[in-house]
Amino acid sequence: MFSFEGFMRINLFLRGVYRIAYLNLLWMATTLLGLVVFGIGPASYAVAAYIDRWFRFGETPPVTRAFIGHLRTHYWRSAAMGWILSAAAAIVITNIFAASTWLLQFGNVAALAVIAVIAGYVFPVMAATDVRGLHRQIAAALMLGVGSLHWTILAATAVGVTVWLLTTFALPLLVLFGIGIPAAAIGFVTRIVFGQLAADADGTATQTSPPRARATAPARLHLARGTSE
Repeated sequence: MFSFEGFMRINLFLRGVYRIAYLNLLWMATTLLGLVVFGIGPASYAVAAYIDRWFRFGETPPVTRAFIGHLRTHYWRSAAMGWILSAAAAIVITNIFAASTWLLQFGNVAALAVIAVIAGYVFPVMAATDVRGLHRQIAAALMLGVGSLHWTILAATAVGVTVWLLTTFALPLLVLFGIGIPAAAIGFVTRIVFGQLAADADGTATQTSPPRARATAPARLHLARGTSE
């Protein structure tokens, strides 16, 4: 028989699954209401912001209220990011089918993979760090994805296997978790990476060093901690 702690763990897991599914439905509704063009960026930011606060700090406020709050916080910035990524992906996909040689096709497929990495990490970067400027956030997302390439590959593999299983055996569930699964996978990766960055930043802050050394220190992602939106 299960112990009380076992039942509590199962209950906690099921509540997490429900929360992921509900975030997925909110993402779909927001994207459709925004006619995709005006909805996909803000919806992706809102999901990333909620998952970041949930996975890193254990905050689980009411999903709808928190989602709408995140949606309003950086609406136009996240919408502009969605436009940039969508336009870049459309151009690259068009080039893949229009390329006359396999070498050009391979180059465009590689470019599409880079765009996918940026799209996966840029909204968590917007939500969890104090990096400002769309071009800097794109660069930080690429740096994060490439710098933690092993985690990126593991997350992509887990998402691919899960999506394949759902497509093969439970296709209707893909509607409930199609966006939530990759968002959760990226959330696990950023929880680890941002945690390491925060620990490094705390360790640096406790060391006594002259101001010049701090001014010449390598640039890093500064996490926005202890704030709520």
